[in-house]
Amino acid sequence: MIELVSLFAVFLAIFIFGMTVMRTGLYNLTGDKIREWLIRFTSNPFKGMLTGTIITAIIHSSSAVMVLVVGLIATGYLTFRQSIGIILGTNIGTTFTTELITFDIYAGIVPMLLIGFLCFFIRNQQIFSTGAFLFGLGCMFVAMNGFEQLAKPISLFPAIHSFFQHTNESGLLGVGIGTLITAIIQSSTATTGIIMGFMNEQLLSLNAGIAILLGANIGTCVTAYIASIGSKHEAKLAAYTHIWVNLFGVVLFFPFINSLGGIASMLTALPDVQIAHVSLIFNVLTSIMILPFTGLLASFITRIHRSA
Repeated sequence: MIELVSLFAVFLAIFIFGMTVMRTGLYNLTGDKIREWLIRFTSNPFKGMLTGTIITAIIHSSSAVMVLVVGLIATGYLTFRQSIGIILGTNIGTTFTTELITFDIYAGIVPMLLIGFLCFFIRNQQIFSTGAFLFGLGCMFVAMNGFEQLAKPISLFPAIHSFFQHTNESGLLGVGIGTLITAIIQSSTATTGIIMGFMNEQLLSLNAGIAILLGANIGTCVTAYIASIGSKHEAKLAAYTHIWVNLFGVVLFFPFINSLGGIASMLTALPDVQIAHVSLIFNVLTSIMILPFTGLLASFITRIHRSA
């Protein structure tokens, strides 16, 4: 049992490492343009949402974008109201990574890792950064394969098997698990990757996977909140907005988990792709529904967190 859990932790570390390396490579390729885009193209909520979506899709981390936004607000380059559109966009942009890791490119993992590794020895920044992207992506697929291989052996232990049964039977438990895991590892994408591994081995039901996914959206808010501690009032309001937006989405869609599962089942029979599609549907619909009410949301956040 200890050996399996240790291996699982190793694959989780590889996944997070890979995502970090990939994100760093993509961020280096764009240079300072990301900060410039956040400042220039957020004059209204719709532009902010598009900008947040694109930037998050580029650097593959909504948490990283939120930390950057909190920092820009703290230094006066962005206002709290500008950040709301960006926040809606980060939730959409993060789904690109979950869709990406469902692709069946396992045959190309070794060449990807090898090419990426060799690029590290070339001084040209663009080649180095491209290599970082390839090597990081390869690490993520190695970890995904590891999650799948370990899922069934881990589930054979009575306590773990019972845990999966309870999770499959209780949506609220699934939301709590997703929130806790993501708050600890600070990556909703890594949580989703773990879900995919267990779902592919039919240990987690689709509905349980969706519940954990919803919880992961709440847990991912922790990073931005931590980044806002000690910052100016407006930066804290942005972090609170991130929390409220994700809570709203989870509360709204939790009663419709069966419907989301039904839609995903119609789109594909592959469990990992199903959960990726649900993530996309959930985040796009939540952001689109909130977008027309960003002014009301800003007023609500300002009023309820006046003393933050």
